[in-house]
Amino acid sequence: MSELIRIFEQNPNPKEIAKVVAVLKKGGLVIYPTDTVYGLGCDITNTKALEKIARLKGVKLDKANFSFICNDLSHLSDYVRQIDTATYKILKRALPGAYTFILPGNNNLPKVFKKKKTVGIRVPDNAIARLIVSELGNPIVSTSIHDEDELLEYTTDPELIFEKWSKNVDIVIDGGYGDNYASTVIDLTDDEPVVIREGKGSLDIL
Repeated sequence: MSELIRIFEQNPNPKEIAKVVAVLKKGGLVIYPTDTVYGLGCDITNTKALEKIARLKGVKLDKANFSFICNDLSHLSDYVRQIDTATYKILKRALPGAYTFILPGNNNLPKVFKKKKTVGIRVPDNAIARLIVSELGNPIVSTSIHDEDELLEYTTDPELIFEKWSKNVDIVIDGGYGDNYASTVIDLTDDEPVVIREGKGSLDIL
């Protein structure tokens, strides 16, 4: 049975966070709030859970452009090749924040992503998301919750998200209304930053 759990960002309940982490460790799927839109995530180390998310999104896992949600920049070297000082300064200025940065992946990427040369890194400015990752001990792989409605690209109401997704996920976290602007996506794999998608994050950081 899927569960809708209320967690307050200002003061996340450790018991509720522990419950979410336990579900992720068992290969469960969780919908959680970020500083932009609600995300669908799983433990980066669980291949079966990754395959489930790819199926739900209707994509092949090895071709999927999922983001890695990190608690801070300390996980970077786990999955990203060494980056130069200028790139690191951009990351430090922007994160935590409403950005997804595309960076060069290294050989430690999970087996299913080995063919990918790049990785999308997110450190959201949201205490719930970051605390889950911190307690889990490694990033979660994530994708945005899209809406089929032509007017609304993203659903912002957790109860409506639960109604729609409860058959496919284990937990939906109600962290309050989400935003309906996605993150700004910036490619930092070349000499100059390239803006792939302008979203909630300001471009002043470049």
